Formats: sequence, C-alpha cells, structure tokens
Amino acid sequence: MLQGEPTPDPIAPVESGNAILDGLESLLGGHLPGWLLWLGAALVAFAIAIGLISLVALFAVWMERKVSGHIQCRLGPMRVGVWHGWAQSLADALKLFMKEDMIPKGSDRLLFVLAPAIVLGSIIGAVVAYPLAPGFVFADVNLGVFFIVAMASMTTIGVVMAGWASNSKWSLYGAMRQAAQVVAYEIPLGISLMVPVLVCGSFNLLEVSGDQAGLWGMNWYIFRSPFMLPAFLLFFTAGLAETKRAPFDLPETESELVAGFMTEYSGLRWSFFFMEEYAAMFLISAIAAIFWFGGFESPLTWGARELYLASDGNLLLNLLYQVVAGVTLLAKTFAGIFLMMWIRWTVPRVRIDQVMTMGYKYLTPLALACLACAAIWEALWVRLGLPERLFG
Repeated sequence: MLQGEPTPDPIAPVESGNAILDGLESLLGGHLPGWLLWLGAALVAFAIAIGLISLVALFAVWMERKVSGHIQCRLGPMRVGVWHGWAQSLADALKLFMKEDMIPKGSDRLLFVLAPAIVLGSIIGAVVAYPLAPGFVFADVNLGVFFIVAMASMTTIGVVMAGWASNSKWSLYGAMRQAAQVVAYEIPLGISLMVPVLVCGSFNLLEVSGDQAGLWGMNWYIFRSPFMLPAFLLFFTAGLAETKRAPFDLPETESELVAGFMTEYSGLRWSFFFMEEYAAMFLISAIAAIFWFGGFESPLTWGARELYLASDGNLLLNLLYQVVAGVTLLAKTFAGIFLMMWIRWTVPRVRIDQVMTMGYKYLTPLALACLACAAIWEALWVRLGLPERLFG
C-alpha cells in the first residue's frame, strides 16, 4: 500500500518460503543431508504441480462441455459416469494415452519432440508460484506474479517450435499468429496488472491477498478506486488473447488452419498442449482473483480466521482456515474460467487484423491511461487522507 507496507496473513505458517521443504525438514531433519531434502521437496512439489494441472484440465474439459451444452440448449456429456457424464474426461485421457504417437515425415524430429515438453514445462514452472493456501505454497516468491507471467509467456517458444518443426504450412501459420498475438497483448496485460500492484506495493501473491483482509474479508481491490474495474477488464481481455481463447483463438482456428500449430500432433504430445491451455486459463483467472477480488479473502475466510485466532492455536481450526481459504481462491478462479468459457461460446471469432488493431491501437493506450489515472488517484486522494475506497 502507499501508506505503509502490505500486511501479510497473520497466521500463514510459512518459514523458508517452501512449505514442502519445511515439512520434510520437520520430519527428516538431521537424518538426511540438506541437498537431499531440497531434491525431495522439488520432486514432491513437481508431483503436486503435475497433479494440480491434470485435475484442472480434466475438470475444465468436462466443465466446458457442460457449459457449451447448456448455452446451446443441450445436455452435454451424460452417459460416461453416473452423474452428468463426469467420467467423460477420464475416458478421453485414456484414449489419448492409447493413441499412436506419430511424427510427420520431413519434420524436424528434435524440435517436434521438444516443443510440447517446453510448453508443459513452462506452465508447470509458472504453477510453482501459485499459493494453494495461505500456509501452503510451493515457493513464496517475492516477485510471484512477475514470475508467473514470465514463465507462462515462455510457452510461446514451444508453440513457435511446434509450428516450425511440423513441416506444415497450417502449423507454421498458427505459430506465427501466436507469436504476433502474444507480442501485441502482453503489453496491455502487464500494464493493467500494474494498477493493483501500485495499490499494494508488492508482487507477492500472499501479501496482496493478505492486504485485502479487512471489512470482514471484503476489502477487495476491485472496490478500491474507479480505475480498478477498467484495469480488470483490460487484463481479462488481454488474458484471453494470452491463453489463445476465443474470440482470440487465431493460432488454432479450426475453420482456417485445421488445428493451427497442433495440426500434426497426436496422442500424449497433443494432450500436453491441451493441458497447457487450461492451466494457463487457471493461472490467469487466479491472478485476477488475487489482485482484484480478494484472493483468499471472503466472509467465510474471515470467520474461519477469527475462530482460529480465538482458539489460541488450535491445529484443527488452523487446518479449517487453510482449507476454507484455499477453496475460496479455487472458487473465484473457476468463476473466471467459467467466464472465459461463456465468452467462447457466445462471441464470434475476430479476424487477425482486428486482433492486432485491438491490441496495439486500443488496449495498450487504454491500459497506459488507466495506470496513469490510478497513480494520480492514489497520490492525490489517498495521500490527502481521503477515503481509499469508493464504498464502505
């Protein structure tokens, strides 16, 4: 905040910045060398990150089918699984594992194999900065949101490699569109994100969330100034382009480029691109939830925290607080994913020239103007001691 340091969560039991390492040290400290503890913590974190991405992808695929079905006045998957076809995603995953892995003749074999690994590896690296709960993070990174955006943008390298290595004009066209789109929209995405960063004064996700803990868990940044909502709309629009979601799905548009950069991929390698897209949607929605909509904070989180603080350190109530906070952030994140799906099945695809025009000619100037106005608001209104929030 401009009037002081951000207030981190008062009961987040993170010591070294890595809750997994702290847990291993408490269990095995003194019995194993330090480097082995670090290696074990890295392997456990990697397994949890892979599991998180896989579960998000499985659930999001089922969710998208149900959302699109209801938008189109149909049911969506109903047969595979006892309740509303919940096992359809599992069946699709099994099918992908069993499909033949084909590499086109004339392709660059090394780059063709490396591309999906780079894409998935980049998004796994970005997930490392995602906080599962106030007291459980893979790594408490001070530049958390900067790290997420930087790692997520590296997926573009894998996409360009896939398009070039496939020896297909459709794949190459899709890769070039992705590169141009990311260059155009990462600028307004980063500038609009600076508006809540300016308010909090920190890139750390835990600090940003903890700074919104007042007013019974409803002291969200979206209510902080009149420029927060425009900044969120700009960020969300740029996030759609960053994640290749409609109406900005030009890199893989089926009606023009078959499947774009993924045209020549099949089986498990194709699923890596699919997992990356849904993981990127998850991270963009999580960033929006943390920097505009309170992160872990809600009236339920506030109540669980007050119960724990009044209990003088009850471990069960601490666990309850951690679970409530984690579920709160997940609910806000999936609300953002639902909005992305709603837009996909409602708004028609735009042309590539319109995509470029919107990014360079409109979103970037608007984001700069929004950041300048937000800075003036903070300097003049908050420094003069006037109310920091419009409501409440």
